[in-house]
Amino acid sequence: MNLFQALQQTLHVDYTTMSVNDMVKRVHEIKQRLGKELYILGHHYQKDEVYDFADAVGDSLQLSQMAAANRDAAYIVFCGVHFMAETADILTTDDQHVILPDMRAGCSMADMATIQQTEKAWSVLESLFGDTILPLTYVNSTAAIKAFVGKHDGATVTSSNATTMVRWAFSKKERILFLPDQHLGRNTAYHLGVGLDEMAIWDPIEEQLQFDGEIEKIKVILWKGHCSVHENFTVKNIEYIREKHPAMNIIVHPECTHDVVRRSDYAGSTKYIIDTINQAPSGSQWAIGTEMNLVKRIINQHPDKKIVSLNPYMCPCLTMNRIDLPHLLWALEMIEQGTIVNQITVNDEVAILAEKALNNMLYMK
Repeated sequence: MNLFQALQQTLHVDYTTMSVNDMVKRVHEIKQRLGKELYILGHHYQKDEVYDFADAVGDSLQLSQMAAANRDAAYIVFCGVHFMAETADILTTDDQHVILPDMRAGCSMADMATIQQTEKAWSVLESLFGDTILPLTYVNSTAAIKAFVGKHDGATVTSSNATTMVRWAFSKKERILFLPDQHLGRNTAYHLGVGLDEMAIWDPIEEQLQFDGEIEKIKVILWKGHCSVHENFTVKNIEYIREKHPAMNIIVHPECTHDVVRRSDYAGSTKYIIDTINQAPSGSQWAIGTEMNLVKRIINQHPDKKIVSLNPYMCPCLTMNRIDLPHLLWALEMIEQGTIVNQITVNDEVAILAEKALNNMLYMK
């Protein structure tokens, strides 16, 4: 049995049998004792049992930037998923420890583009298009993919600034490779006037470029990846809302499919969705197409509005939900005992190139 398995076994025995009230009390006590040395970050998709303890909440890049701005904290406990903690480690100092309470908290979208697949794709695409392609990667990607993009003078992208970044990329090169979410890439490029017939898909499993029409007309190469949560919102969900609740506004995340985004009233990032609902008048009606934990939180925060999930059978992000109260308490108690568990570290070579891709976004030239 390795150390990780042993610790997980200890977690199972000692923490999952503890009452919620006892765990809540112990987390509060540890936070008080550690003070400014501890900084807990909570992504919007986290369960309330974890989210409520966060010192700062937000989307993935926003939280990493908050971590980078906090020079007092020795321990940054990132309640999110693996790629987010990697970005936080890249942007923080060597003296700061970034901790992911459960190493199983990954992202299926990020896992859909490995560095080996990306290097293979790049070789094929360069043979087809020469030096005409600039890579962009959604921040929902591994540090290795961000480093690849930085190495090739590309940039990272968020759902908030995707339009700006795709426009920037086209000012540099004739074509772009958009990793790893095809839907955000397609929706953004289409919004900027790129036709669907000017887009192709790179399939990393089949190792081939899929397209209709003439290859010379291709402007955007979309990686065949997706968010397993947002892809489950469908046109049928929209048709149901239109029929049963004709006065209801439909707002979705741009990780949804192109057909869903086109048929919705509004589409935008997590922050955009939150801000739009916050600013909406009392009595307004909304169907939201994004992760269920966030939708439930928005519903609870706005009792004066009628709000539902666009897909009532949608489950929360399963990997994000691996971070729970027992894991959070375990990570904090181990810190107090002088043992850092589940520390996320990115090696210097990868970190330098990944930070270049991040900086190309943050400080566009």
